[in-house]
Amino acid sequence: MGIECLDFIKSCVKRRRIYWTYHVNMRLRERFVPRQVLVDSVDSYEIVEEYPEDRHLPSYLVLARPGGECFQGRGQRNDSYRLQAALG
Repeated sequence: MGIECLDFIKSCVKRRRIYWTYHVNMRLRERFVPRQVLVDSVDSYEIVEEYPEDRHLPSYLVLARPGGECFQGRGQRNDSYRLQAALG
């Protein structure tokens, strides 16, 4: 299941089908990390942990490199990916 989910996440990012939550925007801004850093590092994404029983939809802890930024995205909706939290 991890490979299929990772392919889905990468596909959404490459097609710019990402929903950036307010929380993510504020966390990235606090760390002076532009969104483009996460978009440009799409080929380096790795699923670190899966949360299949998460509250609304499955969520995944995804490591993005370069820069060693870590972010958690939650669920999928309307052929897009919801980026819920940015962890550094």
